[in-house]
Amino acid sequence: MKLPLPFRSFTVLPKSFLGVDIGTSAVKIAEVKRWGGRKSLKNYAELQSSALYDKPFRTFERNTLVLSKQDIARVLKAILQEAKIQTKDALFSLPDFSSFFTHFELPPMTKEELPEAVAFEARRHVPLPLSEVTFDWQLLEGTFEQKTPLKILMVAVPKEIVNQYQEIANLAGLTLSGLEAEVFCIMRSCVNEEDKSSLALLDIGAQSTTVNIIAKRTLRVSHSVDVAGNSLTDRIAKSLSVDAKMAERYKFEKGMTDKNLALILSPMVDILLSELERVSKEFQQQGGKEVEKIILAGGTALLPGLREYVETTVKKPTSIANPFENLYYPPVLEQTLKNLGPSHAVAVGAALRGLQ
Repeated sequence: MKLPLPFRSFTVLPKSFLGVDIGTSAVKIAEVKRWGGRKSLKNYAELQSSALYDKPFRTFERNTLVLSKQDIARVLKAILQEAKIQTKDALFSLPDFSSFFTHFELPPMTKEELPEAVAFEARRHVPLPLSEVTFDWQLLEGTFEQKTPLKILMVAVPKEIVNQYQEIANLAGLTLSGLEAEVFCIMRSCVNEEDKSSLALLDIGAQSTTVNIIAKRTLRVSHSVDVAGNSLTDRIAKSLSVDAKMAERYKFEKGMTDKNLALILSPMVDILLSELERVSKEFQQQGGKEVEKIILAGGTALLPGLREYVETTVKKPTSIANPFENLYYPPVLEQTLKNLGPSHAVAVGAALRGLQ
């Protein structure tokens, strides 16, 4: 679901497109190229905030960007220059915790009446005045022809945040085509188009985790919690009395395959799995099907032993997101891209949206 923005229309769809993901601790860019029906990975790049600054790009508490728009634009320009990326058309992702998701049901009506009805209903659900947000929606269930009730999914983002991204793109010399919530980017890059099952997508970032329930390739429930990669690093650091750098190293070198680290980390992971169980039950109580499988995304998805722990605990098939699976790329990059996949799912999904 791409939020509506003023953007230039293409008389011919672009051959290449950029997906930009400004995360908590890193900026990631994916450049995808289309030739006929074939889509290939043209380029990818990443820059950690720690390489340039002593603070992250954003915080969960402030729900906004920490560094100035000029600083982030400089980071983007540096990445584009270093990776020799010439494409200027870009779609930026929005962190899920800065987006407001809601579902509601409307009585039967015509297609022409629906937009006005959604705008009216939005006033009841969005916690800010509608003049201060940009929102988009999609029809989840119901038909106009059969005159059935209509279930709507709506996402709203404060205009202040939208304006931030527009200015960053301008300063970086990019043409902003639109903005899209991270979850929709990940769905596009990691959920197979033919997959109609009910599944849980756990996006475990540096500072927050979003639990998403997807059914028939449609987002049904989304909830963010502030237990994520940094929480695991902090727990290791405190438990072993080591600094954050060493704790991060232990986390990704040994993870939950080490018995001592497993004992340290499992209570934090269990919090996420309890939230998954709660959200899944909520979905079922609303008439949805039981979750059949789980996909782990975000940089923390590569924590050694995490996939196996989740699969054993929840007793559901669990896989790690691979956004490059349906893209063409040089075979020599296969292992590298497999390791990068979970953390680049958002950027790849954003780039793919631009090619649609």
